[in-house]
Amino acid sequence: MIKKFIQKILGKPQSSIATTNFGRRVEIPAAVHGINPALVDERAINVVRTLQDAGFEAYVVGGAVRDLLLGLSPKDFDVATDATPEEVKGLFRRAFIIGRRFRIVHVVYGRGREHEVIEVSTFRAHLDNRAAEQVKGNERTSKSELAGMKHAVDSSGRVLRDNVWGPQDEDATRRDFTVNAMYYDPESQYLVDYHGGMQDAKKKILRMIGDPVARYREDPVRIIRAVRFAAKLSQLGFKLEGKTAKPLSGMLRLLEDVPQSRLFDEMLKLLQTGHALASVAQLQQLGLQHGIYPLLDVVVERVETPFVKAALADTDRRVSEGKPVAPSFLLACVLWADVKVGWDSRLSKRVPPFPALQESIDEVFEARIGDVSGRGKLAADMREIWMMQPRFEKRIGSTPFSLVEQARFRAGFDFLRLRAEVGEVELTLADWWQEFSLADDAAREDLIQQAKSEKPLSSSPNAAKARRAPRRRKPTATGDSPPVDAN
Repeated sequence: MIKKFIQKILGKPQSSIATTNFGRRVEIPAAVHGINPALVDERAINVVRTLQDAGFEAYVVGGAVRDLLLGLSPKDFDVATDATPEEVKGLFRRAFIIGRRFRIVHVVYGRGREHEVIEVSTFRAHLDNRAAEQVKGNERTSKSELAGMKHAVDSSGRVLRDNVWGPQDEDATRRDFTVNAMYYDPESQYLVDYHGGMQDAKKKILRMIGDPVARYREDPVRIIRAVRFAAKLSQLGFKLEGKTAKPLSGMLRLLEDVPQSRLFDEMLKLLQTGHALASVAQLQQLGLQHGIYPLLDVVVERVETPFVKAALADTDRRVSEGKPVAPSFLLACVLWADVKVGWDSRLSKRVPPFPALQESIDEVFEARIGDVSGRGKLAADMREIWMMQPRFEKRIGSTPFSLVEQARFRAGFDFLRLRAEVGEVELTLADWWQEFSLADDAAREDLIQQAKSEKPLSSSPNAAKARRAPRRRKPTATGDSPPVDAN
């Protein structure tokens, strides 16, 4: 009666989640769910234990729980709690509150490249527009005004700010897919499930909680997340549920209101988390091959070209081997065809190689990557990778010694290696540089003398096709490219 009375006064709520069904809390014991506690990171256990000892609820949550259910060892661990960000921060020596739209805490263990971050989020309340401040689509809301809002949604239902805390059942309903909405207590070893996530994980179904259309409106980036999770889990036999997949292509226009910087970051997650080729296949299968982000459109268009396909496969391989990857390298590979056309055209007009390449790069930056050119280091690294290519032709004098000492040599060499593998430059050129990079000074002098007596090898785009002689690589400790800084 009270609820009906309030609704009569306030009007029918227009919730951006099309259901107020918060599910039923089910506590599943270890004997049923079968999670191996040895797969849980000790640092995540420490965060949970610290919060629980302070009187708060705390659980491992999200993708880590899904992976644990599948018998996999998660790469990242997130924790959810009823403690506020300030309360979490006060319990740990190295903890930092980040984000404005969604405030979370990063608890940091270790230092330097070996550090580990446990991300801690506070249970969020169900997004009910009765408790949210509306931001009209045709009005500008200042940053100071938006900063004062806890729940803020625009007229389409997109969440602009979300820092209202609530109980666990509402937090579960706010999450995207059922398999990502489970909570695991490593202390009691109970699994808490509100929306049948364990059953979906066993059946290998990727299903959105609530009405998919409303959920995509709430956060359009979920469209991209659906693709990413489908690609990642497809290798395990997972498939998007029909109702979750059906609205995707018709809702691409919602991404027009998402900041370009966020779309760029989501594109990199699609391409650099170890499932790039599978992600492109999912985009094509779901009718999303155009319209998410301009550079992603280019990736999809060129995925069957030998060089781009090799670059994506190489990125997937490196991630699977635990090696670092850089967006500058992959984007340099994707846009190399444009650079190469301009470089070749200028070379045919007898423009010297370096100025010809520089002019072509400037042209590509203007036409293709204006939206990310403000990311100074990214653009600078791409330029350096490209400008290094003609320098690989110079194998005499001091050039080879100075080139291998450059910070970006590994990226430039890996780029040359991929070009050689698809037949764009001669294999012997890449092999020579690999051997040179691994040799001591005396052996390097011998290699330079050898290069003096050989016919010059060109790395320019109009070089002769590689002579497919048997490749003879000097074995390394890892069996990979030179053991210098990764791309």
